[in-house]
Amino acid sequence: MNDQASLQTDDGIDPAARAAGHQPALTGCPWHDVNEMLQAAGLRPTRQRMALGWLLFGKGARHLTAEMLYEEATLAKVPVSLATVYNTLNQLTDAGLLRQVSVDGTKTYFDTNVTAHHHFYLENNHELVDIPDPHLVLSKMPDVPEGYEIARVDMVVRLRKKR
Repeated sequence: MNDQASLQTDDGIDPAARAAGHQPALTGCPWHDVNEMLQAAGLRPTRQRMALGWLLFGKGARHLTAEMLYEEATLAKVPVSLATVYNTLNQLTDAGLLRQVSVDGTKTYFDTNVTAHHHFYLENNHELVDIPDPHLVLSKMPDVPEGYEIARVDMVVRLRKKR
Protein backbone atom coordinates (compact mmCIF):
# COMPACT_ATOMS: atom_id res chain seq x y z
CA MET A 1 0.00 0.00 0.00
CA ASN A 2 1.41 3.39 -0.86
CA ASP A 3 1.31 6.43 1.43
CA GLN A 4 -1.44 8.15 -0.55
CA ALA A 5 -3.77 5.15 -0.25
CA SER A 6 -3.58 5.20 3.54
CA LEU A 7 -4.44 8.89 3.92
CA GLN A 8 -8.00 9.92 4.76
CA THR A 9 -9.58 13.31 5.24
CA ASP A 10 -11.57 14.26 8.34
CA ASP A 11 -14.85 13.53 6.56
CA GLY A 12 -13.73 10.01 5.62
CA ILE A 13 -13.43 10.57 1.89
CA ASP A 14 -10.49 9.00 0.11
CA PRO A 15 -8.31 11.78 -1.38
CA ALA A 16 -8.12 9.91 -4.69
CA ALA A 17 -11.92 9.84 -4.92
CA ARG A 18 -12.06 13.52 -4.00
CA ALA A 19 -9.42 14.38 -6.60
CA ALA A 20 -11.53 12.54 -9.18
CA GLY A 21 -14.31 14.98 -8.28
CA HIS A 22 -16.66 12.43 -6.71
CA GLN A 23 -17.89 13.70 -3.36
CA PRO A 24 -20.95 12.14 -1.78
CA ALA A 25 -24.18 14.08 -2.34
CA LEU A 26 -25.88 13.19 0.94
CA THR A 27 -29.64 13.69 1.07
CA GLY A 28 -30.64 12.25 4.44
CA CYS A 29 -32.03 9.10 2.81
CA PRO A 30 -29.91 6.31 4.37
CA TRP A 31 -30.06 4.01 1.33
CA HIS A 32 -29.05 6.79 -1.10
CA ASP A 33 -26.41 8.16 1.28
CA VAL A 34 -24.79 4.74 1.83
CA ASN A 35 -24.60 4.28 -1.95
CA GLU A 36 -22.96 7.72 -2.33
CA MET A 37 -20.53 7.10 0.56
CA LEU A 38 -19.42 3.75 -0.86
CA GLN A 39 -18.89 5.14 -4.34
CA ALA A 40 -17.04 8.22 -3.05
CA ALA A 41 -14.72 5.90 -1.10
CA GLY A 42 -14.06 3.83 -4.21
CA LEU A 43 -16.09 0.81 -3.07
CA ARG A 44 -18.63 -0.93 -5.27
CA PRO A 45 -22.10 -0.73 -3.67
CA THR A 46 -22.83 -4.47 -3.57
CA ARG A 47 -26.08 -5.72 -2.04
CA GLN A 48 -24.32 -6.86 1.13
CA ARG A 49 -22.32 -3.63 1.56
CA MET A 50 -25.47 -1.59 1.00
CA ALA A 51 -27.49 -3.60 3.54
CA LEU A 52 -24.74 -3.55 6.18
CA GLY A 53 -24.05 0.14 5.48
CA TRP A 54 -27.74 0.92 5.91
CA LEU A 55 -27.69 -0.83 9.31
CA LEU A 56 -24.45 0.93 10.30
CA PHE A 57 -25.07 4.48 9.14
CA GLY A 58 -28.86 4.71 9.21
CA LYS A 59 -29.02 5.29 12.97
CA GLY A 60 -26.49 8.09 13.43
CA ALA A 61 -23.13 7.88 15.19
CA ARG A 62 -22.66 4.56 16.95
CA HIS A 63 -20.15 1.97 18.13
CA LEU A 64 -20.61 -1.67 17.09
CA THR A 65 -18.65 -4.89 17.22
CA ALA A 66 -18.83 -7.29 14.27
CA GLU A 67 -20.95 -9.61 16.38
CA MET A 68 -23.42 -6.81 17.22
CA LEU A 69 -23.77 -5.91 13.52
CA TYR A 70 -24.17 -9.57 12.58
CA GLU A 71 -26.99 -9.88 15.15
CA GLU A 72 -28.70 -6.75 13.75
CA ALA A 73 -28.34 -8.10 10.21
CA THR A 74 -29.84 -11.45 11.25
CA LEU A 75 -32.81 -9.72 12.92
CA ALA A 76 -33.28 -7.56 9.78
CA LYS A 77 -33.24 -10.74 7.62
CA VAL A 78 -30.06 -9.67 5.81
CA PRO A 79 -28.45 -12.92 4.57
CA VAL A 80 -24.76 -12.47 5.51
CA SER A 81 -22.20 -14.59 7.30
CA LEU A 82 -20.14 -13.35 10.23
CA ALA A 83 -17.07 -13.55 7.96
CA THR A 84 -18.78 -11.21 5.45
CA VAL A 85 -19.59 -8.79 8.27
CA TYR A 86 -15.92 -8.77 9.36
CA ASN A 87 -14.71 -8.33 5.77
CA THR A 88 -17.15 -5.49 5.12
CA LEU A 89 -16.26 -3.69 8.37
CA ASN A 90 -12.56 -3.95 7.50
CA GLN A 91 -13.18 -2.68 3.94
CA LEU A 92 -15.21 0.27 5.27
CA THR A 93 -12.46 1.01 7.81
CA ASP A 94 -9.75 0.86 5.14
CA ALA A 95 -11.87 3.22 3.00
CA GLY A 96 -12.10 5.72 5.89
CA LEU A 97 -15.84 5.31 6.47
CA LEU A 98 -15.38 3.67 9.88
CA ARG A 99 -12.87 4.00 12.67
CA GLN A 100 -11.61 0.91 14.46
CA VAL A 101 -11.26 1.21 18.25
CA SER A 102 -9.59 -1.63 20.15
CA VAL A 103 -10.60 -1.83 23.78
CA ASP A 104 -8.45 -4.80 24.70
CA GLY A 105 -6.96 -7.77 22.90
CA THR A 106 -10.35 -9.43 22.48
CA LYS A 107 -12.82 -6.61 21.79
CA THR A 108 -12.81 -4.28 18.78
CA TYR A 109 -15.49 -1.71 18.08
CA PHE A 110 -16.21 0.06 14.81
CA ASP A 111 -17.15 3.73 15.15
CA THR A 112 -19.25 5.49 12.51
CA ASN A 113 -17.87 8.84 13.72
CA VAL A 114 -14.48 9.10 11.99
CA THR A 115 -13.58 12.55 13.35
CA ALA A 116 -10.76 12.83 15.89
CA HIS A 117 -12.21 12.04 19.31
CA HIS A 118 -11.66 9.79 22.32
CA HIS A 119 -13.79 7.27 24.21
CA PHE A 120 -14.99 6.05 27.57
CA TYR A 121 -15.30 2.28 27.86
CA LEU A 122 -17.94 1.26 30.40
CA GLU A 123 -16.53 -2.03 31.68
CA ASN A 124 -19.72 -3.21 33.39
CA ASN A 125 -21.85 -2.76 30.23
CA HIS A 126 -19.14 -3.47 27.62
CA GLU A 127 -20.14 -0.19 25.98
CA LEU A 128 -18.04 2.40 24.14
CA VAL A 129 -19.12 6.05 24.50
CA ASP A 130 -17.66 9.21 22.92
CA ILE A 131 -15.91 11.58 25.31
CA PRO A 132 -17.87 14.82 24.81
CA ASP A 133 -14.98 17.25 25.44
CA PRO A 134 -13.55 18.32 22.05
CA HIS A 135 -10.75 20.23 23.77
CA LEU A 136 -9.28 17.18 25.51
CA VAL A 137 -5.56 17.02 24.72
CA LEU A 138 -2.54 15.02 25.76
CA SER A 139 0.00 17.36 27.27
CA LYS A 140 3.12 15.48 26.16
CA MET A 141 3.61 13.01 23.33
CA PRO A 142 6.41 10.43 23.43
CA ASP A 143 9.43 10.67 21.15
CA VAL A 144 8.80 8.69 17.99
CA PRO A 145 11.46 6.24 16.74
CA GLU A 146 13.47 7.28 13.69
CA GLY A 147 11.58 6.70 10.44
CA TYR A 148 8.10 6.73 12.05
CA GLU A 149 5.37 9.30 12.53
CA ILE A 150 2.26 9.33 14.69
CA ALA A 151 -0.73 8.35 12.55
CA ARG A 152 -3.41 8.78 15.20
CA VAL A 153 -3.83 8.76 18.97
CA ASP A 154 -6.69 6.72 20.40
CA MET A 155 -7.43 7.26 24.06
CA VAL A 156 -9.85 4.89 25.76
CA VAL A 157 -10.67 5.75 29.37
CA ARG A 158 -11.99 2.65 31.12
CA LEU A 159 -14.77 3.28 33.64
CA ARG A 160 -16.52 1.01 36.14
CA LYS A 161 -19.28 1.56 38.68
CA LYS A 162 -18.10 2.59 42.14
CA ARG A 163 -18.17 -0.19 44.69
